Amino acid sequence: MPLDDLQALMTPPEYLNNVQDGSDEDQIAGQLSNSTTASDDPYQKALTSRNIVESMNGRAIKVPGFIVPLEFNEEQKVTEFFLVPYFGACIHVPPPPPNQIIFVKAENGIEQQELYEPFWLEGVVKTEVSERELGTSAYTMELHTLKPYEESPVEEDVDPNDPRNDTTEDFDID
Repeated sequence: MPLDDLQALMTPPEYLNNVQDGSDEDQIAGQLSNSTTASDDPYQKALTSRNIVESMNGRAIKVPGFIVPLEFNEEQKVTEFFLVPYFGACIHVPPPPPNQIIFVKAENGIEQQELYEPFWLEGVVKTEVSERELGTSAYTMELHTLKPYEESPVEEDVDPNDPRNDTTEDFDID
């Protein structure tokens, strides 16, 4: 996401401190209606921003996130999904801004055991908007690899090229 959107989300306005839990203003509909009345508020704009980082277009990246299934094949494998930055996005809680969501197609499908499992995705990102019932993404990805998420070792003496240090399991994408 562009830096100005990130800064707006990281510094929410003071009036949010006065919103009571469970009130109309605390619900997504209330937040979105506020965004139409407070169109000059950078925070409200950032909540629905489709602003993208142009330099990401065509770039090969590795990114972690959670899978929100959108389409399945006959074998109940996920063939289209959103990659989102936190668990429950689009399902249990409102979706993140479109510029925090990546739309991905997996032609042969992937097996997803649990919604709360994070993954590493590698592929080429494009700056294309994709609208679905559960949300809108400002990016799409041509998926090359998908692995369960594991944090990188912090120790300096760990050789990342040593196969004994690879504890991830590749999923067949093609």
